[in-house]
Amino acid sequence: MSDYIFSSESVGEGHPDKVADTISDAILDACLAQDKRSRVACETLVKSNMVVVAGEITTKARFDYNEVIRKAIRGIGYVHDSDVFHADHVFITNLLTTQSPDISQGVDAVAAEGKKKAEQGAGDQGLMFGYASNETPELMPAPIMFAHRLGRKLSKIRKTGKTAWLRPDAKSQVSVRYRDGQPVEITNVVISTQHTPDVKHRVIEQFCIDEVIRKVLPAKMLTKKTEFLVNPTGRFVVGGPHGDSGLTGRKIIVDTYGGMGRHGGGAFSGKDPSKVDRSAAYMGRYVAKNVVAAGLADRCEVQFAYAIGYPDPVSVHIDTFGTGKVSDEQILRAIAKTFNFKPAGIIETLKLLRPIYSATTNYGHFGKTDDLNAITWEKTDKVKALQQATK
Repeated sequence: MSDYIFSSESVGEGHPDKVADTISDAILDACLAQDKRSRVACETLVKSNMVVVAGEITTKARFDYNEVIRKAIRGIGYVHDSDVFHADHVFITNLLTTQSPDISQGVDAVAAEGKKKAEQGAGDQGLMFGYASNETPELMPAPIMFAHRLGRKLSKIRKTGKTAWLRPDAKSQVSVRYRDGQPVEITNVVISTQHTPDVKHRVIEQFCIDEVIRKVLPAKMLTKKTEFLVNPTGRFVVGGPHGDSGLTGRKIIVDTYGGMGRHGGGAFSGKDPSKVDRSAAYMGRYVAKNVVAAGLADRCEVQFAYAIGYPDPVSVHIDTFGTGKVSDEQILRAIAKTFNFKPAGIIETLKLLRPIYSATTNYGHFGKTDDLNAITWEKTDKVKALQQATK
């Protein structure tokens, strides 16, 4: 269709699933801070006043897991006396064990019976996607970037303490009309934010429209017909893990491209970079963004597929959706010349053996350009190499 509406959502740091992601990534960073070779697959469940961490961790790092968990919750903002889920009072159950030696021998750069190559292999089989488009300065789809902007703004205001009725749980959603492949107007904005019981709905509604929506969304895309829905149930006092359970990895579309690009199904948070679910998805973004930044296409999607224990991807595919300035075959050949897709190569290229992952957890793993020393997959430093390789 030449004229259509596409919607994407984001969730705040206090959303139950993001609380779980935050805890998992905080534990990962604590491991990597002491032992960069840590193998971490940490998943978290939160509900009411309970936190359960489970999964597999093999590390030389030594730290107080409970304190890391409480610090992560405290950073989100669950510190009020009325919070059932409170940083200082949650009950923590630790079900973490060490990584399976069968998986370890596949990942380690060592020879083993039945292993095809004595190189570092992928930590699991699977397929991963990267995506970029030229419709925003971040080279991301507009709906998801707009939704993230709303969430970031709400969180920033809440953490100043100037709006005392705001609480951590929140969701946002933006619907964008496209004409001939370009975003032209915002048709609908939804914000649901947790609040104290004493504030009136009309106050919340006016605040979100005036101080959040109109402050961060492009004025030229907001029209007289744009519909604003703020706390559409009328009340959002019970929220966070008190109101709903949360699980690591349940917001994979929020974490990536808002549904605009495809997704292989693997979650990110709590996984060290030997897990290609995370590292290869970051590499896919790096590749796709550089292709678009180089002017080779207006949109680009990259897919990798891996076998556990094997170093080379079993397939690499790109799609520019008919927007390529040269053929997809030329772009694919240029990508193959420019990038290394082996797990060890990805880790080295993107400098992934560092405690950088708490910076990725909230408001998307892609499109963040404020700290390229940490979020290395957002760099566009391969533009010239790609342009040269397509000549």
